[in-house]
Amino acid sequence: MFYYLFEYLNDLDFPGAGVFQYISFRAAMAIITSLIISLLFGKSIIRFLQKQQIGETIRDLGLEGQMQKKGTPTMGGIIILLSIFIPTILFARPDNIYIILMLVTTVWLGFIGFLDDYIKVFKKNKEGLKGKFKVVGQIGLGVIVGAVFFFSDDVLIREKVSIDEGNVVANEIVEGDVGNQSASSVTRDIKSTKTTIPFFKNNEFDYANLISFLGEHKHKWVWLIYVIAVIFIVTAVSNGANMTDGLDGLATGTSAIIGGTLGILAYVSSNFMFADYLNIMFIPNSSELVIFAAAFIGATVGFLWYNSYPAQVFMGDTGSLALGGIIAVFAIVIRKELLIPILCGIFLIENLSVMLQVSYFKYTKKKFGEGRRLFRMAPLHHHYQKKGFVEPKIVLRFWVIGILLAVITIITLKLR
Repeated sequence: MFYYLFEYLNDLDFPGAGVFQYISFRAAMAIITSLIISLLFGKSIIRFLQKQQIGETIRDLGLEGQMQKKGTPTMGGIIILLSIFIPTILFARPDNIYIILMLVTTVWLGFIGFLDDYIKVFKKNKEGLKGKFKVVGQIGLGVIVGAVFFFSDDVLIREKVSIDEGNVVANEIVEGDVGNQSASSVTRDIKSTKTTIPFFKNNEFDYANLISFLGEHKHKWVWLIYVIAVIFIVTAVSNGANMTDGLDGLATGTSAIIGGTLGILAYVSSNFMFADYLNIMFIPNSSELVIFAAAFIGATVGFLWYNSYPAQVFMGDTGSLALGGIIAVFAIVIRKELLIPILCGIFLIENLSVMLQVSYFKYTKKKFGEGRRLFRMAPLHHHYQKKGFVEPKIVLRFWVIGILLAVITIITLKLR
């Protein structure tokens, strides 16, 4: 919104209006605005939730301090969603295809999470929205993202080609020296299902290779494989964030760390010089995602003010499903989704702990007639609670692991 205003003022030679063209300035404004919204308006939203008696229903699982959380306002994810949505609309270009996808993701999964919380709180149904409806919603989002990514003419990557290569339609000459690359090369924008794969010398992977047995027809049908992959990623990460949201500040702080890392990856992927130096894909028009990432960081850090131990508000599924979906789609649009197992390692291990616990229990019950457990309780953070670790220590140590995974994710750009 402000982008077009300042663009108009810049055309009129209004003093200082040109600063709004800089991604760094708009990203700074986005993070400041999201912090202001989450900190100042967050308190008012918490009071409203308390007034409406929108409190968390707690099942007694025998965890220390658990029952003290009963009645703490939930659905606080509304604070996060507003703190992301408003700054993005104000400071990013709303006609950018990547921004549109991120805003759709925020609203879509935020609404599904809101329905789940609404049923739990107002309908007094502890199960909330049935799992099949959540999955349908996640699949629907995956189909939208996958289809837009494959069929939209605005979703492209830019690759360098030799100026002597025949039949090349070049759209830009690389000016000056960029590393070892001189002006003797040109670039072209192409539709592609390539993505970044870590630890390989040639760090690009094409989904079309999965159906290479189709020969020349593989590029015609690769969209099916791509959509299925997107659905799986969106579902897995959003559920992982939901599983992680069990201790005060755990999911919020972990998401903030992941969001900061994705912002860095978006910046280098949208800057031709950095992309060329790191030998990663340059994604035209993706720089606006840096502004969304800034709003995301501000929203999660601001919410952490109220969600840190002892929490004054819980995000509920309104926040956790949206945060996971945002992270998944963001990684997909900057073509770094294969880094998710590293970057979102906390979400992954939380998910796996539940799957392993359930599978092992069923297996031992069938074989020995008595179900046994791998962990004292799942998800994994509850296992450490059962072992006597205090909640803040568990959360802080998970954050430290999250930071370590973030650093590893970034250095994979050069470790091949």
